Amino acid sequence: MDSFLVPLAMICYMAVIIGIGFYYAKKSHESTAHYFLGGRSLGPYVTAMSAEASDMSGWLLMGLPGVAYFTGITDAFWTAIGLGIGTYVNWLIVAKRLRIYSHIAGDSITIPDFFSNRFREKNRTIMGIAAIFILIFFTVYASSCFVTVGKLFHALFGLDYIYMMIAGAVFVVVYTFVGGFLAESVSDFMQSVVMIISLVAVFGVGINAAGGLGNVVANLRQFPGFLEFVGISQPVMVDGVQQVSNNLPVFAEEIGSYGFLTILSTLSWGLGYFGVPQVLLRFMAIRDPKEIKVSRRAATVWVFISLSAAVLIGMIGRALYPTALLTVSDSESIFIHMASNLMPPFLAGIMMAGILAATISSSDSYLLIASSAVAKNLYQGIFKKEATDRQVMKASKITLLLISLVAMLLAIDDQSVIFQIVSFAWAGFGATFGPLMLFSLFWKNATKEGAVAGMLTGGIMVFVWKLLLKPMGGVFGIYELLPAFILSSLAIIIVSNLTKKDPKVLADYDQAMKELNK
Repeated sequence: MDSFLVPLAMICYMAVIIGIGFYYAKKSHESTAHYFLGGRSLGPYVTAMSAEASDMSGWLLMGLPGVAYFTGITDAFWTAIGLGIGTYVNWLIVAKRLRIYSHIAGDSITIPDFFSNRFREKNRTIMGIAAIFILIFFTVYASSCFVTVGKLFHALFGLDYIYMMIAGAVFVVVYTFVGGFLAESVSDFMQSVVMIISLVAVFGVGINAAGGLGNVVANLRQFPGFLEFVGISQPVMVDGVQQVSNNLPVFAEEIGSYGFLTILSTLSWGLGYFGVPQVLLRFMAIRDPKEIKVSRRAATVWVFISLSAAVLIGMIGRALYPTALLTVSDSESIFIHMASNLMPPFLAGIMMAGILAATISSSDSYLLIASSAVAKNLYQGIFKKEATDRQVMKASKITLLLISLVAMLLAIDDQSVIFQIVSFAWAGFGATFGPLMLFSLFWKNATKEGAVAGMLTGGIMVFVWKLLLKPMGGVFGIYELLPAFILSSLAIIIVSNLTKKDPKVLADYDQAMKELNK
């Protein structure tokens, strides 16, 4: 009987999510504004919690604990610190300005819309470039979610990873296809609650099973570098598998270097927040800019608790099960391993639903935003400007299916590491859109030529740094987001200072600032 309790809990959860999708289906399909932005009707708590749930994804419950489990606290800790700071600052300085400015700039309902309208471009170059980068990076992002759900179902049911990944992907696609942005945001609110309860619960049972935090620390001290904040442990690997001796994992005696530049580049994860569309869209969708302060507080508390629990789960997991997961890919299942071994089956199933919640809350956002970029910004914005709402919706759903197929192909490898996939897509958005978003909101003299230069420099440099420069090591071994973000910012400043300012764009900026200061 117990063997049915885990899937039963997850099936119940999935049924509720599908129900939410059908409940909001009619309203979501009233217009593209409702389907893609919920008619700017989100309350403060739904805005906050759906933003963070869609942002963190299964990476929070699998990727981040996996990093802490495999190489110790260093990478996970500084990444979490950067994300925590980035969350707060983004809500503090970007949210209200973007909500007001996006309404003034042609009542924009997508990020490419906003950038295009902000600079009053006629040829839609900015819109087209932004839409293409969104399509590329969100397809990568969606593949990370499909990897997550494939690993989850494979670990639970022991069936082939590929079939489990496809089954999970089909569920996500059907849900997104039906519900649209409003259903996605409401269900994401519920999913954020499930995620944080799951993290705190697994952390609680884990620390209890380990005999307290003191015992965890004592056990981990025997692994060189595992508890260092300015050094990193180095698992001894043979053919991608960590070696075991005397029932303990083997680490090199000499810990790895983790200097100031590496810490700075890891903290730069926080810069990504200024460019990730799934969070920025929530800023645009909140019903009243005055409610943003409430949203900021809720989002910051949620992120602090969730990130802390995720990092500690990885550390506790290594103390409890030091040799259970010996590859980088397998280490990302430590949350599943702990929940399965330490909790009653039905309760464990609810905890697993936390991973499913995280995956759904992110992948539906990624698919919806990517499909809107193609349908709304490329199809209607550039190629067929007279397209009706119905035609745009149809194009969006066809695009959603095609993106999902490509993402599934990218997710076929069962040794894919969620953390690495997400870090690349995060860098892509942070460097492509982050500097431009900040300069659009805070610098009156930014020009459309500067915007194009900034996006192209940031987006291309992420690929160049990741694929060509980073393998060289040394100073080039830093996270690609930091150098790409800096170079994108410089491109915007230099090109904007060399190009002509549009008086109408300057007037729009002044109007937005007046509205902001009311």
